[in-house]
Amino acid sequence: MEKKIKYLIVGGGVAGTTAAETIRQKDDAGTVAIVSDEPYRFYSRIMLSKPNFFLEKIPFEQVWLKDEAWYGKNRVELLAGRKAIKLDSAGKTITLDNGDILNYEKLLLSIGGCARPWPIAGAEKRGIFYLRTLDDAKGVISMVKTSKQAISVGGGFISFEMCDMLRLAGIDVTLLLRESYFWEPMLDETSGRMIEDALEKGGVKIMRNTEVSEIIGENAVEAVITKKGEKIPCQIASVGIGVFCPFTWVAEAGVKVNRGILSDEYLETSVPDIFVAGDSAEFKDLVLGEQIQLGNWVNAQMQGRTAGLNMTGAKNLFSMVSFYTTQGFGITIGFVGDVRPEKDRLIISRGSKEMNSYARLLLKDGKLMGATLINRTQELGPLSKLIEKRTNLAGKESELADVSFSLANLLK
Repeated sequence: MEKKIKYLIVGGGVAGTTAAETIRQKDDAGTVAIVSDEPYRFYSRIMLSKPNFFLEKIPFEQVWLKDEAWYGKNRVELLAGRKAIKLDSAGKTITLDNGDILNYEKLLLSIGGCARPWPIAGAEKRGIFYLRTLDDAKGVISMVKTSKQAISVGGGFISFEMCDMLRLAGIDVTLLLRESYFWEPMLDETSGRMIEDALEKGGVKIMRNTEVSEIIGENAVEAVITKKGEKIPCQIASVGIGVFCPFTWVAEAGVKVNRGILSDEYLETSVPDIFVAGDSAEFKDLVLGEQIQLGNWVNAQMQGRTAGLNMTGAKNLFSMVSFYTTQGFGITIGFVGDVRPEKDRLIISRGSKEMNSYARLLLKDGKLMGATLINRTQELGPLSKLIEKRTNLAGKESELADVSFSLANLLK
């Protein structure tokens, strides 16, 4: 089957759905279609890592962010359970896994990121979850009711939130870190140890410098064996070892890619009429003055809006300061801006482990690039503004390090 679509969107998550909604507000007549490799309409990925959802303290129905009727009412065709496998940028076509060919005028790639597969034999067994999809979440919800032990592999937001949920469910949890502390090298050791202290107080056993060599169990995971020979019984294995973006089919069509799909400040790729938004976008960040790739909900939502507007003929720049927060085990963790500890960054510590309140401010050429915060998320506001305004902080290093000094004073 061959079909003509004015606005074709690959990816039915927050970036793609927001783009479709935005397009329809600007163009009432043009055909809009979303291709989604999941069999579901738009749902909240944020909820997938929240304890109240897993423990069924809130109705499952709250996960849906659009009802079935929304698509019909807005004349947005949802091709659910279909995967885009080939892009012909010259002929302006996308080929789906069922052989259908879709002709487009404007294309949005909002394909997100895939969980990096666990490179171990037996990683397909029942009870092993990556928590990227609603099916993963459904599996965990059902397993939590009968499981006694779990492992969580990797350090990061998802791993932290999964440990929290599993402990609240009364399950024994062992956290396996390949590194020497939590979230190395993204965080410094002080930050990592503060998170570890909270996890351990919450009953999580942490094994550092540890990797799994074998998964025990016929069809379902029953235990894992580490490379040091330790056996850890578990019925659930939550795996969060990073995000992998398979862009081969996009690159083969002549679209420039790096870690993500490269775009300019308008979210248009190297090929005219092809746009990108969300976790898969490596975009020109006007605030920070660098190419950057981010994986969070608010960023994806706002990029979907900008890309949707620009697909309808607008020329809107994408500009925002991204942030992400989470809480659990009695602490709050926040990231704002670009938190990569690159060699050209000056890192200033604010607070201390002893105060149980600690931040790292990352500066480049006197300008704030990003910050990581533990129990200091009240400073997210002024820090976001300092990044956004490109405030020159050269010579202000002692004030930035002084917790008694209000960061808001630097905005005056």
